Amino acid sequence: MIPIPIKKHFIPIILSTCLIALLTLPGCKKKHSVIADEMFRVTQNPVFKKADTSEYIAVFNKVFARYRKKIANPLVIESFFKKNEYEPLLVVNHLNNGDFDALTEYIGRLNEHGLDPSIYPTDEIKTLTAKLKDKKAIKTIEDGYETVAKLEILTAGAFVKYANAVQYGVINPKKIYSRYFMATRRPDSLGMLATLGNHDFKAYLDSIQPKNPQYLAIQKAYRDSATIEGLSREESKRYLLVALERLRWRNKPYEPKYVIVNIPDYRLDVMEDGKSVLNMKVCVGQGRNMQNQNTLEHFDDTARVDKPFPRETPILNSVIHSVQVNPVWNIPRSIATKEIIVEAAEDRYYLANKNIDVFKNGKRIADPETIDWSQVTPDNLEYEFKQRPGDDNSLGKIKFLFKNRSSVYLHDTPNKSAFGHAMRAVSHGCVRLGDPLGLARNLFGEGAVLDTIANDMVVNKPEPTNIGLPKKTPIYITYVTCWADENGVIQYRPDVYGLDIVLYSHLQGLLAR
Repeated sequence: MIPIPIKKHFIPIILSTCLIALLTLPGCKKKHSVIADEMFRVTQNPVFKKADTSEYIAVFNKVFARYRKKIANPLVIESFFKKNEYEPLLVVNHLNNGDFDALTEYIGRLNEHGLDPSIYPTDEIKTLTAKLKDKKAIKTIEDGYETVAKLEILTAGAFVKYANAVQYGVINPKKIYSRYFMATRRPDSLGMLATLGNHDFKAYLDSIQPKNPQYLAIQKAYRDSATIEGLSREESKRYLLVALERLRWRNKPYEPKYVIVNIPDYRLDVMEDGKSVLNMKVCVGQGRNMQNQNTLEHFDDTARVDKPFPRETPILNSVIHSVQVNPVWNIPRSIATKEIIVEAAEDRYYLANKNIDVFKNGKRIADPETIDWSQVTPDNLEYEFKQRPGDDNSLGKIKFLFKNRSSVYLHDTPNKSAFGHAMRAVSHGCVRLGDPLGLARNLFGEGAVLDTIANDMVVNKPEPTNIGLPKKTPIYITYVTCWADENGVIQYRPDVYGLDIVLYSHLQGLLAR
């Protein structure tokens, strides 16, 4: 045979091809060897000596496609396995150290949190774990691939779902409430990936158990089937379940000092280092359930969805940045259409007597009495209204300002009689203060500024005075109907806005049976 000469320019190509082959083949063999050796090491089942990475990945993807709709957070779970090149890390790292047992044990105790453990695949996880630990249970590598893939996927899904539930709650409040503007941290993909990357499941599960004293007190009352005074056993249970879920939400104050208003308790507290240093009665916005016509035990189906009454005070957090003494009230259009123009039509001197100025296109109208208010309707209203400072001003003598999308604030009021009532959901949405000067004293401290505020609140000045706080103070307007007081006694307040009913309805299917 006559040898065929090889052209010089082919030599680099041949050498490169050989080099790639040499580099690639050992890598493949190593990968094959790792999965085989690791799976044999943890199971001691000789069938896993035949394990091949590419074959396992193919089976894994088929199993994942079957379970995708059955597990929570499938995109995060999938990204975890992709990131780790589909290595069966959970089985390799946790099969023989009791971590799977710890996970199923904690999930089994979810009923202590008022949640249903049966919606988790704990029985399958236990069965698959036992099968892998039995050196003779798996007789073919195909069955081995299937078993490992199922256990990896179900464990990852259950682990993340459980961790999210106890740390963040099972309901996102922003998805069920229309007027919820409280900063509330929710699970994110980085956190969930970090959860799956834990090397010690049991230690992590121990660390995330709720430790808040309020949570523990409510949890104990729930475990003991406590009956709250004034409620039936069933309604007591539901109050406690709702309270536990609210306490799991990551929206609690963290600052050393803050102002907090609890809507259904009609109360404001200034908290410093975990203790109330000032508290007072407040009035809040009118609600849809003020007569307690719907209760957690007996409610109309229409109450299951959040449909706020227009005057309900929103749930929010912000920062009090300033006060206005002898404030001007910029009357909202909703109040102007329902009240101001109606009163003006009945009494031509109503606006003058109430110190209300009328504006059109930004210009003040000198003689609003000349307007035929009987012809002004909500549809053709082209006026704006402002109430000047004075004893009759609906905001009283001072208002406390903080940024929010609902244009609400804390303020004084000339109408003090409402503070004598038990049910104080009577305002248009803002929060009326029982002791506004007391709050000013706490926020500003004693001194010249407080003296100016106190003096201006007595003297009827025609113009408002704006004063910035020396130190801005966080404010939280919350909605809590059930809690343990300082003596450990479980307190409850009627669900004046029906928000408990909405939450309880969304918890159906997730609660302990």
